[in-house]
Amino acid sequence: MEFRLLGPFEARHDGQPVELGSRRQERCVLALLLLDLGHVVSTDRLIDLLWAGRPPGSARSAVQTYIGRLRASLTPYGVRITTHGDGYLVAAEGHQVDVEEFNRLTYRASDVTDPAERIRLLDRALALWRGPLLADTADDALRERLHGPLGALRLTAVELRAKAQLALGQHAHVITDLTPLVDRDPTQEQLVAALMTALYRGSRQADALRLYQVTRQVLVDQLGIEPGARLREVHRRILRDDHRLDRPGLPCYEVRIRDESLPWSVGGHPALEFCNTFAGWGHEPPLPGSEWLRGYRTLAVWTGYVGLVDDVAVNRLVELDRRDPGSATAVLDEARALRTRLYTCLTDPENRSAFDAVARAAEAAAKALVFRAEASGRGRWWPDLAAGLRVPVHAAAWSAAELLADPRRLTIRVCPDKRCGWLFLDESGLRRWCSTATCGRPATAAPCPSS
Repeated sequence: MEFRLLGPFEARHDGQPVELGSRRQERCVLALLLLDLGHVVSTDRLIDLLWAGRPPGSARSAVQTYIGRLRASLTPYGVRITTHGDGYLVAAEGHQVDVEEFNRLTYRASDVTDPAERIRLLDRALALWRGPLLADTADDALRERLHGPLGALRLTAVELRAKAQLALGQHAHVITDLTPLVDRDPTQEQLVAALMTALYRGSRQADALRLYQVTRQVLVDQLGIEPGARLREVHRRILRDDHRLDRPGLPCYEVRIRDESLPWSVGGHPALEFCNTFAGWGHEPPLPGSEWLRGYRTLAVWTGYVGLVDDVAVNRLVELDRRDPGSATAVLDEARALRTRLYTCLTDPENRSAFDAVARAAEAAAKALVFRAEASGRGRWWPDLAAGLRVPVHAAAWSAAELLADPRRLTIRVCPDKRCGWLFLDESGLRRWCSTATCGRPATAAPCPSS
């Protein structure tokens, strides 16, 4: 059976519409179960969502009545609602829910490197949206509680498609797709940046600059913040008629070194940059595109980019990766594990196991350092190239130890936006948000996590 929740609630069997639930709340109960297809939804959660935290005394018996009626309606179509403890579950059993299909297509598209194929998958995903979630079933308050993570993923899909379209020179499509979205919500800075780039490529430089001014005014008036670093960079390059904006395939807010796409350095310290990702750590599952550390070569190039090793070391590491990719992959896994422990250590100072793990890595790094004179005559500790492929891990661990011993450790902030989680230094004590342009909303507007 096919269920459509992205818009008015619809149920279809063999392509024909099926009427389910004579009452709106019955359909709403079914929709809530379908949003967690294959997982148990507790009665308490159903009651809380249906009555917005103010249930009548008969709420529990009402839910039981709704479930009984739905079972009677769905059984002829092979849809089973089973009871598990104090909750209910709709068994998947081959049934299709458009929300599940949207998630599948979006995450699949994030793993595709060919921009044409990415556009094809995201077109299919975004075409599933026929209107607001449960447009004729949920009220605005319920929709706001349910829509948060799903709405964030939809914006990610739109952004990924825009990037792919820009990579193929389809700036006219980007203008058509993004203009109404940006008009409705000019605080979505990544979409604004993509639209400004498309306008510039379409010889509409003045329109792009006007869009920036409008967006900046909204951000200042509504949120009390200036545009983020990425959006400011697009604006600066348009003003300078920067030819890099004309190059398809390279988002202008990324850094590209040796054909590797790296995130901007905005945290203020290499150890923080090591932890940071484009879409942040606070979203489960991770948003598409959140992993910048995709290969050992990227790790080696990044280590040189932030100044933890020199160009000679980067050249050597890239060559070692080419000769022994299997060992390089194992070291990459070690680097990712160190990154996770460091992030935990920096965001949860009470986590001693995370600190101890980083400390052991730093101690191992200390045994693989050499003291060399730089051109200026100033001495500096560098990872010994004799460590081979593990040089970047030693470099990151040593940088982490330096930060943990630095008084600035006490000024580290974590961006509170649920979509972000970037780390940054804030010696002024005044910043509330990071500067990656992925966030900036008040904390009360952060999407509610789904159960």
